[in-house]
Amino acid sequence: MKRLLTVTIITLLSITLFGQAKKPTIMVVPSDQYCISKGYKMEFESMGTKQVLPDYKAAMQNDPELRLVITKMGNIMAQRGFPLKDLEMELKNLEREAAESAMLSSSTSGAEMAESPIDILKRTANADIIMDLSFEVKRQGPEKLITFNLRGLDSYTSKQIAGAAGQGRPSSSAGSDLLLEEAVLSHMDGFNALLMSHFDDMFANGREIKVMVRVWNNWSDGNLESNFTDANGEELELLEHIENWFFDNTVQKRFSLSSATENVMRLEQVRIPMMETDSRGRERAVDARRFVSGLSRYLKDNFQIDSKIYMRGLGEAWLIVGEK
Repeated sequence: MKRLLTVTIITLLSITLFGQAKKPTIMVVPSDQYCISKGYKMEFESMGTKQVLPDYKAAMQNDPELRLVITKMGNIMAQRGFPLKDLEMELKNLEREAAESAMLSSSTSGAEMAESPIDILKRTANADIIMDLSFEVKRQGPEKLITFNLRGLDSYTSKQIAGAAGQGRPSSSAGSDLLLEEAVLSHMDGFNALLMSHFDDMFANGREIKVMVRVWNNWSDGNLESNFTDANGEELELLEHIENWFFDNTVQKRFSLSSATENVMRLEQVRIPMMETDSRGRERAVDARRFVSGLSRYLKDNFQIDSKIYMRGLGEAWLIVGEK
């Protein structure tokens, strides 16, 4: 009864918090170790160095146990108020998008749709939280048991925010999905409590991102150490104006300026609000791009400086000043 009450409270809390802001997306992904050890991998050379990456498509197509286990994990999490983004469907959607993009052409000129290498690279299955799962089915005579390792990773920061590991009781008849369910159930309330603690921290102290401010090499008006005067008549180096903007716009003024030169500013542990009210009074969820677009507008409105936003994944944004 006590355990059921705990699960109910966690579920109600998750529904309440998710209703207040953009719902974090969660996806179960087989770990690199699992994929590579099973032979589901891609190998290539980059600048003379051999790179080995997991091949999720091959894993999902050729490993029925993995598909069962991921399905079971999705059911377990959904019952606790954490619906998951499906890896297999996301991979299929990306393939369909690539095929449709290749077939699109202009009805006027026959031109194909413009797509840069960066656009292609970014066609990836993004999720706020990655549940990194590895498991192994072992045999003890006629019986089988499962061991598992589950890590909750924040995609914005790559930090581990939750973890669980263990093994189930041996069985001679249960399938891999039931073995996993039996093994993880005793750990999931603690795992989900850690997820909720992470979400609580985000709502109270903001989501953590990284920001880099850079300069186009053809910018003729100066660099980050050039002096500019704002609307209040205060003359400072541009990097000081930018630092003041972060001081005014981060949650509880929390950010770290790790380095600053005439061409580059690196800001880490930048805490941005989960929600904001726009000029029309509408409440909107805030992500890294939306937050940095505020800095872009500030530079344009106060100093007539154009800038371009470039996203590196979910949690890192570059603002390149000088032109779009």
